[in-house]
Amino acid sequence: MDFGFIFSSAAGELFSPTTAAYALAALGLAVHFGYSGLLNFGQAGFMAVGAYGFAISTLTFGVPFFVGLLIAVICSAIFALLLGIPTLRLRADYLAIVTIAAAEIVRYIVTTNQLTSVTGSANGLAAFEGGFYSMNPFPEGSYFGMNNRDFFIRVVGWGLVIVCCTLVWLLMRSPWGRVLKGIREDENAVRSLGKNVYAYKMQALVIGGVLGALAGMVFTLPRGAVQPANYGTELTFFLYTCLLLGGLGTVLGPVVGAMIFWVVLSLTQGILYGLIESGAVTWLNTVQAGQLRYILVGVALMLLMIFRPQGVFGNKKELAFA
Repeated sequence: MDFGFIFSSAAGELFSPTTAAYALAALGLAVHFGYSGLLNFGQAGFMAVGAYGFAISTLTFGVPFFVGLLIAVICSAIFALLLGIPTLRLRADYLAIVTIAAAEIVRYIVTTNQLTSVTGSANGLAAFEGGFYSMNPFPEGSYFGMNNRDFFIRVVGWGLVIVCCTLVWLLMRSPWGRVLKGIREDENAVRSLGKNVYAYKMQALVIGGVLGALAGMVFTLPRGAVQPANYGTELTFFLYTCLLLGGLGTVLGPVVGAMIFWVVLSLTQGILYGLIESGAVTWLNTVQAGQLRYILVGVALMLLMIFRPQGVFGNKKELAFA
């Protein structure tokens, strides 16, 4: 078993585009749940809206990259409004029910056969990333073992993570952010001070949803295709795993949590596949090993919740509202 290759592959996930996408989406969940107390179980839906909004506008209408980006952001904001208007005045669990259902509705809509010409149905959409890579300033060559396209998407993805983390950090240190954290702790007390709790919740839902849409774009650009199967309910639970690993009410927590999640996932897969190929494990095949690695990550998460429930960067005060 080649441990050098296994560990290098796992280390490569630290700054992969997929990790950047998970970090962005988990940061959106931090705005929703960590800072606002909004129990959103449909972040995968926001990612799908962003990815499909960009892909459809590019392929169907032939818009430039930045126009497609703007359309994806607007679509995610509208999606957040549609979810928030009927639910944010009600108890938090209503939002959880609506968001998890809405994410599945989005996924089923794009797989409808009648919309195949627009959404690609179950096969999804492809070949929409040309406008993005046409802006690549890096000439052909090797960059830290990557070609110029891989290096470019990493620079853009992690640059976006840095910008969004900075903006969220500034927002949460502002009076707006302090009101948001007050709503998380006791919204009735904040309401008694004359604050419009509904408006603040809606703003937080939109901001976190926009981060999810950006994550959906970063998630799909390296693949050059968007497929509905990638946006199932399990994606939202993986994002919550990243959030809990790093810490709920933190800015860097979701980023570090996404890194840990993908490194551990890659490491367990490499070790299991290596054991199977070497003949040390005969009772597993590669398909079963792929499922077992999620079980192992789940066990690790349970241990984390027992021994450090506040996550890597969190503190126990942040758990008081949960």
